[in-house]
Amino acid sequence: MSETSSPRVAIVGAGPAGIRATATLVGAGLHPVVIDEGNRAGGQIYRRPPVGFVRTPEELYGSEAAKARALHALFDRLAKEGRLTYCAHSSVIAAREGRLHVLGESGVEVIGYDRLILATGASDRVAPIPGWQNAGVYSLGAAQIALKAQGVALGRRIVLIGSGPLLTLVGAQLLKAGADVAAVLDTSPWRQQMRGLWGLARRPLVALRGLVLRARLGGRYHSGVRLTRVEADASGVTAMRWRDAGGRERLTPCDMIGMGWHLRAETHLADLAGCAFIYDEQWRQWLPKTDEMGRAGNGVYLAGDGVRLLGADGAEIAGRLAAAACLADLGHPASSASADLRKLARLERFARGLALAFPWPAAMVRALPDEAIVCRCENVSAAAVREGADFGGGEANRVKSLSRAGMGRCQGRYCQLAAVELVAAQAGCTPDAVGRFRGQAPVRPAPVGAFLREG
Repeated sequence: MSETSSPRVAIVGAGPAGIRATATLVGAGLHPVVIDEGNRAGGQIYRRPPVGFVRTPEELYGSEAAKARALHALFDRLAKEGRLTYCAHSSVIAAREGRLHVLGESGVEVIGYDRLILATGASDRVAPIPGWQNAGVYSLGAAQIALKAQGVALGRRIVLIGSGPLLTLVGAQLLKAGADVAAVLDTSPWRQQMRGLWGLARRPLVALRGLVLRARLGGRYHSGVRLTRVEADASGVTAMRWRDAGGRERLTPCDMIGMGWHLRAETHLADLAGCAFIYDEQWRQWLPKTDEMGRAGNGVYLAGDGVRLLGADGAEIAGRLAAAACLADLGHPASSASADLRKLARLERFARGLALAFPWPAAMVRALPDEAIVCRCENVSAAAVREGADFGGGEANRVKSLSRAGMGRCQGRYCQLAAVELVAAQAGCTPDAVGRFRGQAPVRPAPVGAFLREG
């Protein structure tokens, strides 16, 4: 393991927020280090396929193709001109006291920083249902990655479950690519979706695009469903059992299920970097606490879905703001941010409308049968989590220690929110009173050999 000289600014993440933050810093004459897990910049929403991939940006990104092209070209130009240092295919696995431990193809490297911008994005917010631990159940994001990066569907006959814009988008993208989508099952009823109209009206064109995509799903789309269980045999998923809005039991044969309820902010590095957190009741999750520019204190700045779930457009604006705050704190002349802040406020209202229209299914999670698996990594049942709550006094990390929920490969990314709901129900309190799982290093699985080489 080697230690490089400290760069002025390190940026983690090369999605829309990270790219805009990079461009802002470079424009001010700085040379940032950009660290990203992807092979090419773009992030999840604008994920780029391998070189030579035959599908066009219009086919991959739809109405967002022009934005994707612009961001890709901007970052590639800055990298080609040598105005930044790009650490591709690299994961930051720990952050402490001005140093990032970065796992790359050659092992672990320590990169020092004076200022740190975290643009870590978000991942799928999933809710457990009976049988979801079986082979053939993926997140919506995984299905989208396979489609964008390799041009493949993860099943021959597909059912998508959950709620939120990504559910509709992935369904429409799979259909456009020729996949057999048998059903798209939304747990949010129409009446609930209508409650979010006040916020969705803040971006009428975006809302209209969503309705157009949903129309393409036709009779495959069902709202207000109740998800009963994933049927499976020794080979994996065989069917999805569910009840429609009228209460009729349905069974849809399939060999792949994609699931997701909007997004969960990726906050592990923010936790290790010492950021404070607040519980957001509407999003039903803990989010890092920052000022309006993205300052989190101690030279750390946050931007994008890792702090506020505002989508790609909001991430670009937040990336510029975080970089502007960083520059101001370093003594560079500060330009007015009022226009960007107004845009961000409008996007915030739109996002709140989404959260209201497509809520986290708290009641469904709290009603899980005892035998249902909550933590797929450690095979922890709902009964074990409830028992942990009885002995642990309704505190998240005590329950984690007693039940092992959240101790597996994903570090609680998929099970934490559901586990907290179960603990809150068992302890008779609210999820914010239960708290959150503490972040632990390494935040991504790392081979032992990388640390042996360090020694």
